[in-house]
Amino acid sequence: MEGSVKCDANYAPLTPLSFLERAALVYGTRTAVVFGEKEYTWGDTRERCLAGASALSRLGVGRRDVVAVLAANTPAMYELHFSVPMTGGVLCTLNTRHDAAMVSVLLSHSEARVFLVESQFLAVARDALALLSKDGASLPLLVSIADGDGSGRDGLPEYEALLRSAPCGFEIRWPVDECDPISLNYTSGTTSRPKGVIYSHRGAYLNTLATALANEMPTMPVYLWAVPMFHCNGWCMVWATAAQGGTSICMAGSLAPKTVFEHVMLEGLEIKDPANMESVPSDGRTVGEVMLRGNTVMSGYYKDAAATAEAMKGGWLRSGDLGVRHPDGYIQLKDRSKDIIISGGENISSIEVESALFGHPAVLDAAVVARPDDHWGETPCAFVTLKDGASVTEADMIEFCRARLPRYMAPRTVLFAELPKTSTGKTQKYLLREKARAMGSLTKLSRSKL
Repeated sequence: MEGSVKCDANYAPLTPLSFLERAALVYGTRTAVVFGEKEYTWGDTRERCLAGASALSRLGVGRRDVVAVLAANTPAMYELHFSVPMTGGVLCTLNTRHDAAMVSVLLSHSEARVFLVESQFLAVARDALALLSKDGASLPLLVSIADGDGSGRDGLPEYEALLRSAPCGFEIRWPVDECDPISLNYTSGTTSRPKGVIYSHRGAYLNTLATALANEMPTMPVYLWAVPMFHCNGWCMVWATAAQGGTSICMAGSLAPKTVFEHVMLEGLEIKDPANMESVPSDGRTVGEVMLRGNTVMSGYYKDAAATAEAMKGGWLRSGDLGVRHPDGYIQLKDRSKDIIISGGENISSIEVESALFGHPAVLDAAVVARPDDHWGETPCAFVTLKDGASVTEADMIEFCRARLPRYMAPRTVLFAELPKTSTGKTQKYLLREKARAMGSLTKLSRSKL
């Protein structure tokens, strides 16, 4: 419209860094972070974040440089969510359950310039760097996060010491574009090698507000950290507590169950047929893929343009989750798209079969995948770990499931074994699918008579 302008007076790139600036101004004397006997106000936290940014900058971190962190829910982990992007860098928080082999893969892929590690994870970090060194890859600078007085170990630079010696007067490097990356988060890799999910300043800002609204977070809340900050940046709650001037009580976190609902910052959340991109009816029965679009969706997969194009094909982010929409509008997740079993034209949810198996008192762990079948195409194949001292036959387990599921959904094959896991404790179903395929197709002769 004539007379309308876009200028510095009416536009600034969206970034969660602004939440910290406001928190220090409005809630400066209020407690921001509590960790054991340590307490920091919002004024303290801003100064520590600025010192961290200054220290990282002196170590050579600049725009789009990746800084990796392996730490539990500690003040340093909280602060690095601000200090790293203050340098223009990209924060990459690693799962504390990863082993050295996985950490080395992620460090190599991310090309991290600096690697900050809490002291309890230093052995894993050193082993990971040793693996990287054998491959001839460039190594990030290792910095320890001490759990005591902040003294360095084995000659390593130490986080608290770096804060104390950092030059004063650091000027925040605000994002030039709100779509600049703020974080790089890796998927768990249950089906393949982990992918690096790029998240933008804009997406983080909007998702932070959406998360605060969805959780009805009040002003000046006290937030007990039950979710690990490494997991999706703590669901953006690191930044949300700053936005609301809250107090973070830092403690060890554990993974929370996956939920799906359309928050206020999403433009769309649908269950669609991936073949024709039509939304499925809201009947609670028709299975489709969960797809979403909006300003809080990832920017893409790092160094993987093909995977990014495939995930966003058709103008929607394809989550890989299968689900149904009920008449009341709510979505129920059924399975991962790679885990669904198609038997005689029927879709079988591996999750539903696994739920039946877990109902058996002798079952400790279970996973269900597809096994080729000459007649039905595929049938469920169950891998079961029994509790110590338990004894159950394949026939017993099949009968147990048939008493609780439609006959076509019950496993036709049951194998008793330990399940392969990722370092985060998730079952590696792709390995089980390989085992099921290696057994060959079920025939009428080999199929159980039960």
